[in-house]
Amino acid sequence: MDMNWSEADTAFRDEVRAFLDEKLTPDLRAAGTLRTSVYADHEASMTWQAILHERGWAAPAWPVEYGGCDWSLTQHYIFSRESILAGAPALSPMGIRMVSHAIMAFGTQEQKDFFLPGILDGSVFFCQGYSEPESGSDLASLSMAAVSDGDDLVVTGSKIWTTHAAEANWIFCLVRTSRLERKQQGITFLLIDMNSPGVEVQPLVFASGEQVQAQVFFDGVRVPKKNVLGKMDDGWTVAKYLLVFERGGGAAAPALQVMAETLGQDAAHVTAPNGGPLSEDPAFVHKLADLKVRAKILEVLEYRALAAMSSGKDPGSIASMLKILGTELSQEITTLALEAAGPHGRVFQPHATRPGGPIFQYTAPTDGYVSGEAWQAVAPLHYFNDRAGSIYAGSNEIQRNILAKAALGL
Repeated sequence: MDMNWSEADTAFRDEVRAFLDEKLTPDLRAAGTLRTSVYADHEASMTWQAILHERGWAAPAWPVEYGGCDWSLTQHYIFSRESILAGAPALSPMGIRMVSHAIMAFGTQEQKDFFLPGILDGSVFFCQGYSEPESGSDLASLSMAAVSDGDDLVVTGSKIWTTHAAEANWIFCLVRTSRLERKQQGITFLLIDMNSPGVEVQPLVFASGEQVQAQVFFDGVRVPKKNVLGKMDDGWTVAKYLLVFERGGGAAAPALQVMAETLGQDAAHVTAPNGGPLSEDPAFVHKLADLKVRAKILEVLEYRALAAMSSGKDPGSIASMLKILGTELSQEITTLALEAAGPHGRVFQPHATRPGGPIFQYTAPTDGYVSGEAWQAVAPLHYFNDRAGSIYAGSNEIQRNILAKAALGL
């Protein structure tokens, strides 16, 4: 495996860097560097999407005929990596990275013509309706019902842990349309207008105080059958296809490397128990060095996956490995950051950060006072949010089961 960029790749990297230097305003960079979870400030994210859309780079992984870029896999990786290193705010993945690909693969021409241009320009903003109060890891046990009535399906039930439900105008849902022999059968993939009568969004409050997710209730919501994606009762096929895009395609290592490197710089301004700078404290230095080494290993594994895909090979179980290593390493970095923040990290001051959603019952000080530095205000919020990393997109326990079967033959 050649880990050096070609001349063409280096030229592309320089082009991306120049674009980011020109278009990323201080506010947009702050939204990227001071974010408290995997989700950026919503307004900043949408502003950045509009800028990318104008350049034709909002959805580079899409096929060219739908507005994507004719890039190599290496160029996709470079773009992702350089965006992270520059501090660009993340785009919401629900539309561009997830349901769009399912619409391309399973949608009617009418669905493609309506949804895809809207997802690109941001006028169609999706959230994901999968989990239910009694159906999380065992998603196939879902029970939210959709009953046929003429040209409509009448939907009743609820979805939970729905990210950006308050901002979304569409939701893609898995609903129960039949009770068949296997629980994976009888599930339909449905696209629902969030402005439909009978839809109610109730925000959920994170441990960090943020309201990014919600529970969504559906009370006799009428949905045209033309909004079924794929075939009735065969939504599990669509969901499995979409899951490939939910778990893969990104570059996690650069963000983790930046987090670790920045933490080391910030620690130089914190006093350790021995009276010197924390960045020179042997225990802290050892922990940080271990995290940096593991972030570098993760980068090499991402390169291996990239090399496999570039040669037309299936990266296989390495996707599960990357998911485990990436999320658990992120959790350990945020843990060390909280330790380094010290007493200032115990102060709840989200006004110094760029959270991914409104803060529940919080009023910022009128003078904007911050105890400590901004990174110390970010540390506790990021720590609490990161606890979910090993659960979402397939829990790490499930990923270890996949590795046990695929790689070890157990």
